[in-house]
Amino acid sequence: MMSLRVKLRRIGVTRGPVLLSLFFATVGTTAVMAQWQYRAVPGRGQKVQEVGDDFEDPEWSYIENFPKSSSNIDHDERLPAGISKNNRIYESTYRGQPDIIKRVATPVGGLPRSHWSLALRSRVTGIPGAPSRKMQQDDLLVNVTSIVGPVPVSKSPSVVARVFLPPFQQWERRTGASFGFRAELEGGSMQMGTHRGFFSTSRRMMRKQEAYWPGFFIQFNSKSDGQNKIDSALLLIRAGTQGEDIPGPTITQTGWWTLGMSFTPDGSTHFYASPGVDPLTEKDHIVTTKPYGHTAERLNTFFFNVVNQDDGRTWSTEWIVDDPALYLNSR
Repeated sequence: MMSLRVKLRRIGVTRGPVLLSLFFATVGTTAVMAQWQYRAVPGRGQKVQEVGDDFEDPEWSYIENFPKSSSNIDHDERLPAGISKNNRIYESTYRGQPDIIKRVATPVGGLPRSHWSLALRSRVTGIPGAPSRKMQQDDLLVNVTSIVGPVPVSKSPSVVARVFLPPFQQWERRTGASFGFRAELEGGSMQMGTHRGFFSTSRRMMRKQEAYWPGFFIQFNSKSDGQNKIDSALLLIRAGTQGEDIPGPTITQTGWWTLGMSFTPDGSTHFYASPGVDPLTEKDHIVTTKPYGHTAERLNTFFFNVVNQDDGRTWSTEWIVDDPALYLNSR
């Protein structure tokens, strides 16, 4: 089986307030349209049945193929990569997969008629057998490209997943990012580059095409560090034009949450989240941006991150996910 590879960037957490606003220009009395053409609520339109998983198949299993990859640190992919028996979920050969990938009974409050979900947990998030004692992450990807190919944003794709947040006393006892739900997009941005002509070389703004990885992180603010009076969590949106994190809603309600991203033909990414498992609506919109300054052109995959302190002993928080899905909402 051909290995599937997606390179993912290292997590960084920024702090401080961020002003979220829509910009409108006015010429005389005529208002010019907002910076995006329209917003598409994730989860609307046609569900792509070939992509994603509900984990209900009694024959569902995952082939770990340990030891896992850590090529982001030591350039060792340790092939073959892990992959589910149904070819729908697979290991990133850049960072490697969670140590535990296990089908479990759906916690109370999950999707109607959902009996099974997927538990993710890690102890070794860096190089196997060589703890870095730094924050590291594992990645588990949803297979999109080898099933339906890259999805152009002209089809207004969106991705949705349900995530179970355990009670705060069960989280890894540190302040920092703990879980991520992200997408890999490809798109262009204007960057300063070198143009080499026949007689001269000059610097000018040029369009550069590359992959980038917007999404959500769930940050735990632990009272164990002495700086927080109570345990709480914060939804961080990896959406700034420089790749920085935008603070989203404070999480006071654990249990099930629904996270979603949509990608529209104008190249924008739209972020939505709400507690519970009900379908997302426009009132769940958090922010719309062009992350990293890129204009999205196609969606390659979407994936989960599990993060811990990689000390060789401490387990990450156990995360349970259900029904990761891809939708198309062409207009």
